[in-house]
Amino acid sequence: MRCSLIALAALAASVVAAPSGRYVLHEKRDHTPQGWWKTSELQANDRMPMKIALTQSNMDKLEDYLMEVSHPTSEKYGQHWTAKQVADAFAPSKETVDTVRDWLVSSGIEAERISQSQSLGWLNLEVSVAEAEALLKTKYHKYVHKNGQPHVSCTEYHVPEHVKQHVDFITPTVHFDAKLSPPKDKVNPKIKRSAPTAAAGTNVSPGKAKTIGSPGSASLPKLGAADINIFGFGADLSTCDEFITPDCLRALYKIPPVLTSNPKNSYGIVEYTPQAFLQSDLNLFFANFSKFQVQKTPIFDSIDGGVDQTTDQSFDYNGESDLDLEYAMTLVNPIKVTLYQTGDLVEGASFNNFLDAIDGSYCTFDGGDDPTQDAVYPDPYPGGYKGPENCGGFAATKVISTSYAYNEADLTPFYEMRQCNEYAKLGMLGTTFLYSSGDYGVAGNGGQCIDPTTGQYNNGTSGKFNPSFPGTCPYILSVGATQIKPGASVTQPEEACETVIFSGGGFSNVFPMPSYQAAAVQEFFANHPPPYGADRYNNSRMTRGFPDVSANGANYVIAIDGTFSLVYGTSASSPTFGSVLTIVNEARADIGKGSIGFVNPALYAHPSVLNDITSGGNMGCGTPGFTATTGWDPVTGLGTPNTLKLLELFLLLP
Repeated sequence: MRCSLIALAALAASVVAAPSGRYVLHEKRDHTPQGWWKTSELQANDRMPMKIALTQSNMDKLEDYLMEVSHPTSEKYGQHWTAKQVADAFAPSKETVDTVRDWLVSSGIEAERISQSQSLGWLNLEVSVAEAEALLKTKYHKYVHKNGQPHVSCTEYHVPEHVKQHVDFITPTVHFDAKLSPPKDKVNPKIKRSAPTAAAGTNVSPGKAKTIGSPGSASLPKLGAADINIFGFGADLSTCDEFITPDCLRALYKIPPVLTSNPKNSYGIVEYTPQAFLQSDLNLFFANFSKFQVQKTPIFDSIDGGVDQTTDQSFDYNGESDLDLEYAMTLVNPIKVTLYQTGDLVEGASFNNFLDAIDGSYCTFDGGDDPTQDAVYPDPYPGGYKGPENCGGFAATKVISTSYAYNEADLTPFYEMRQCNEYAKLGMLGTTFLYSSGDYGVAGNGGQCIDPTTGQYNNGTSGKFNPSFPGTCPYILSVGATQIKPGASVTQPEEACETVIFSGGGFSNVFPMPSYQAAAVQEFFANHPPPYGADRYNNSRMTRGFPDVSANGANYVIAIDGTFSLVYGTSASSPTFGSVLTIVNEARADIGKGSIGFVNPALYAHPSVLNDITSGGNMGCGTPGFTATTGWDPVTGLGTPNTLKLLELFLLLP
């Protein structure tokens, strides 16, 4: 009798554990995208490739993993992961792979027809239309775009209930992610459109991400006085309140001479075509401010056909690259600087295209890039780069500074969270990412604010504050801007930048507040509550605040198109702060220690290594914006760098 009871219990347990045959809805599309029409059903024996995106493992532990190697009190501080360790940690679990494989095989798909991608995140197979429709309990149709291009899609699909948690999504199904061919009468249809945003549930404007380097982009630096006389500026610090030079920055931030160039150290600057530097401008700048660097060039990494074009020469084409490289190369000399020139002259590129190049697994992670936002390579347009998309193949430098930015409302939350998670993974590998926080205070690029009713951008005189991205991503270092007070010296405290530009800052509408900044932000709200309500900004006190830090962003002297001019912007602040961190990495490398990697937790834990900025504001949207004050604030963050104190802190850490 006892044996019978055991057998009965085992049978009952097996019934409970057996997978349910019940199918549940996985994804559904409510409407056909504009420009597409449904035409006909597909033939049952037609064949098509199918890709199943598997649910990634441990994404809920991403921040914990990053903090383990980044927080100064952690026993694992500085023990950065290898690329393989990162890939393995987030790869789909064996249970996920086996569950989905078993479902396919039990549905009549032979095991030998199923393969797993090199990135481990996908199962690939080829199926007939009849097999696909039976597998997903759906009906496929042919759709045609107005330009004549066909696409295969369905309106909804289903998977077994026990499989659902293991599948992210399946293609082709409800998504219209076809890579559209160019219209026959267009070479590069970069059409100006209205300005929809991700706010208020409004659809975003396609192609915004890949036009970041376009001339006139609002995230580029701002031009001031042109053709200035720089005689005597070299070592004279008395005019730093009017003319910023490398020596002014060295004095402001106590930057010591750099005597070594450790092969384990490196500094990267990212530029987006058609933005380009002119070697003649670098030489002119070096001749006046760093004589031994004349004829020096950055290491040039061409990503997706990136080219240092010289056909178009003006501030709109050369201002950003000249500024970034002249100051980065001078401040960290003799450490080598790598220029990541990203995108061809026709298609351009996005931050995602750059990330693909330094981490090949990102090309397919979470479904891969968005062809409606990111550049598609080989470039389908005439004259474009015809080589394959760069998925991996380029090494990430230890510090990477980018002086470009979007509005957070330019892109979807999913797009931004996918990219933000990639910065966390690269931080686990020991790379520091810096992004400029924006030049329009609490407003977005170009001074745009958000209409609280329609979610559309307005003229900037009213409406909701418009935070920047990736500045709001909690896994990058967001850099705001300061200035020397008029008439003041380099030994006196700076103030928030209020000349030509205003330091971008505020609170995210997408990302929650990270643990490392919670105390600092809550202290700001407790002691200096802003006088605005939810009609102006996300005042929940639960979201990411930015910037994290700041550096001077006014009156930079640069060589541009054969003469000297003044420029303004957080475009200057980010490479300056990145230079300081590169120098810190150099000192650590010289004593056998690794890179500092994701620095935010250490800086928030030790704010005394920064110069607190307590005056100035970041006006916008018809308001004074926020105000710089004691401690962290959404104008200048924790403050500007004191390089000697930063060196002392990071040289003591493991």
